[in-house]
Amino acid sequence: FQAEDGIRDAQESRGLGDVYKRQTIGCIGVGGRGTGHLHEIRQFSEKLNARITAVCDVYRPNLRQAADYVAAQFGSPPRQFTRYQDLLALKDLDAVTIATPDVSHGPILVAALKAGKDVYCEKPMCIQLDLANQALDLATAGGRIVQAGTQHRSRPILQGVARAVAAQELGKISRVDCAVHFNHARWDRDCGQCRAEDVDWDAYLMDLPRRPFDPKLLLRWQLHHEFTNGLPGLWMTHYVDTVHLMMNCGYPAAATALGGTFVWKDGRETADTFQAVLTYPEEFLLSWGMSLGNEAGSRFGIYGRMGAVEADEGNFFGDKWTISPKGGDSQSQVQTRAIEPVPTPHHMENWLDCIRTRKPPVADIIRGHQHSVACIMVANAQQTGRRQNYDPATRTITAA
Repeated sequence: FQAEDGIRDAQESRGLGDVYKRQTIGCIGVGGRGTGHLHEIRQFSEKLNARITAVCDVYRPNLRQAADYVAAQFGSPPRQFTRYQDLLALKDLDAVTIATPDVSHGPILVAALKAGKDVYCEKPMCIQLDLANQALDLATAGGRIVQAGTQHRSRPILQGVARAVAAQELGKISRVDCAVHFNHARWDRDCGQCRAEDVDWDAYLMDLPRRPFDPKLLLRWQLHHEFTNGLPGLWMTHYVDTVHLMMNCGYPAAATALGGTFVWKDGRETADTFQAVLTYPEEFLLSWGMSLGNEAGSRFGIYGRMGAVEADEGNFFGDKWTISPKGGDSQSQVQTRAIEPVPTPHHMENWLDCIRTRKPPVADIIRGHQHSVACIMVANAQQTGRRQNYDPATRTITAA
């Protein structure tokens, strides 16, 4: 691990001086995605002089594994907790990451902001509108740096798509159409080795009703309404945030959605097939769908009067996107060509850097609030069967 004095000297040459004191970070939730956070912070730890000094997880095997990794990578063991409140009480902690089940993102984010911490919060930032509003107010009033974990916003190719759309070659854009499909049980984690004595069960349930230990609720929480709003929060978050980037827009005006459990009769409470339609004040319609029963037909396209931008073979996750006159007016001057990527810092690197510069990160609290609102709207629409409207002046969602 590079000496702190060496880092400070190097950064003073860039004019940042004492801003580059070591930043200490605590990681709340160190399972699959949280382990990714550990590795990403380590990747940029020397460049940005950051150090993980505390870890938290209700599942003790995850906690021990994370602590061992941090000790090996940073030279000393981190403090370990099963309750996030104890980690947030540390006075010598500058920032935290949150990678817990969706229902707990909002409560932990709000608690972290009240504790004066900067935060990297996994998507969806919040599935409760009141907590999303509260987090926005706290971060704004306290000058806290919040990065939502919508990391696709930091992909160079998608920044390139946003630049191409901003050039207005497509003319008036009226429709964005995207969908993703899978055909295997991604959520089917083995629960046989998960024992009650290894879990701080009361901490996991937080404010949910008490019940006996159930390993399925811990390892397959994605199937249960108490822990998630389903495919909107788990998957649509990435797509809608990317659309907000590409279209340079914010909140949807209205949303409708339908869905159901048509394929996987495995005790799930969340839909395995879902379709949402949102309209925006900028006068375009966003269609987003997902199914877990067939892998064919994924797509992502932006359609205007003069042409289209599309992901090659519909692959949102790929790095090949094309702009063309497809479907455009006969007067279109659009030339078919590949979208050029725009060099963009890694999402975690951007957050760590912004902690020091105090500049807004690429997926700041406002962007997190926007994707939260959109996903809450479509989840409400599917659950109630009623169109949902958003009023940005009052920050409220109402059913039509």
